[in-house]
Amino acid sequence: MVRLRLTRGGRHKRPFYRIVAADSRMPRDGRYLEVLGTYDPLKTPAAITMKQERVLAWLKKGAQPSVTVHNLLHRTGLLKQIKAAAKA
Repeated sequence: MVRLRLTRGGRHKRPFYRIVAADSRMPRDGRYLEVLGTYDPLKTPAAITMKQERVLAWLKKGAQPSVTVHNLLHRTGLLKQIKAAAKA
């Protein structure tokens, strides 16, 4: 199954994450299918960038977001767009 999840980058105590589509059997920082955005928790407020059309495409194909990515989708308002598109 494909999961939308975070891969960690950055140096010691300075995390930086990429939002990726990856096979659920791959390790956290292992091989992924596509980079969908970034998340920088150290900025105030936290900086979140996403390729919205690609995220929507993966979700329509059946990809499941991790709990953290689900929360990030909610923060950016993309989750409302997904639910509105499902109703229409």
